[in-house]
Amino acid sequence: MKKEIGLYVHIPFCVRKCAYCDFASFAGREQDEETYVNTVLREAEKRRHIDASIATLYIGGGTPSLLPPALMEWLLSGIRNQFNFLPDAECSCECNPGTVTPAFLDTLRRNGVNRLSFGAQAAQPRLLSLLERIHTWTQVEESVNMARQAGFDNINLDLMLGLPTQTLSEVEETLEKALALEPTHLSCYGLIVEEGTKMHRMVESGEWTLPDEDTERDMYELCRETLARHGFEQYEISNFARPGFACRHNVDCWKRKEYIGLGSAACGFLGNVRYQNPPDLTDYLNGKKAEETVISLEEARFESMMLGLRMTQGVSDAAFKNMHGVSINDAFGKQLEKPLCQGLVEWRDGFLRLTRKGMDVQNSVLVELL
Repeated sequence: MKKEIGLYVHIPFCVRKCAYCDFASFAGREQDEETYVNTVLREAEKRRHIDASIATLYIGGGTPSLLPPALMEWLLSGIRNQFNFLPDAECSCECNPGTVTPAFLDTLRRNGVNRLSFGAQAAQPRLLSLLERIHTWTQVEESVNMARQAGFDNINLDLMLGLPTQTLSEVEETLEKALALEPTHLSCYGLIVEEGTKMHRMVESGEWTLPDEDTERDMYELCRETLARHGFEQYEISNFARPGFACRHNVDCWKRKEYIGLGSAACGFLGNVRYQNPPDLTDYLNGKKAEETVISLEEARFESMMLGLRMTQGVSDAAFKNMHGVSINDAFGKQLEKPLCQGLVEWRDGFLRLTRKGMDVQNSVLVELL
């Protein structure tokens, strides 16, 4: 029986760079789209020797929904020709509200995509403008309705918390409007101000002010409580899903399962090697090789904890022992004494997991493990 792995494809094109974005995305490079798709398919051909079945596909960006339908068709059909997809594979595609069309959505459906993720972020025009998003909330509504008409019933909305000048009441309004669209999944991410972005420059200069720590924690708690009342289960620090709709691709990554990465800046994880393709679009198109890192035994064990503790279920001791040959206590028993005593982590049904208190200070728990 073949092992099951994931597949990530990066589409780096966008209309314009958002104020907070430090991903590999490039505006004004539409002339490179066809060359890029062909380069990705050549890379896929080089990876086709891997003896595995694709359990999940995730197409991210950038803005994948900017690709013309004909190019997306060429990409998806080409990938399916190179790899063996499981019949029930979860296939996700990120879309930006205001860029999707019926023709694009029809292309996705015909080529096996069965899950969409829309970058909604916030309902308020002033916050969308501050983020330099290109859409309105009306376009979020229109895009979700269009997706449903195309036959998609597994839809995620990305929302952001802790934005400059954002208030608790605005988060509440955004949640209400998002829930009215009846998504199956919501991702509620706390803003991380990355160096080199416009957001970082504006915050550092004092022109934009971030909510204080208590307010941001209140925003997060509001999301947890509101979504629980509406039947969503929190399965990871930032992710909430209706029963049966957790993102399988992300869960597999947090469980440290292998995946192939295709495209500029894409990362992959195979065996004990992690690799990243060139983040610069021109370098990728010119054939620059990926950078590879061999993961040591100790690093692998820490990765399992760092990734697994993001999930509310935590890290399975049995799965950890099966992967690494030792139990969690054998590997980290001494380092776990303090966070266990402080009530930051706990054992439950064979899983080590963060407590509610521990979720607020996850990084400090990981520091103890290091």
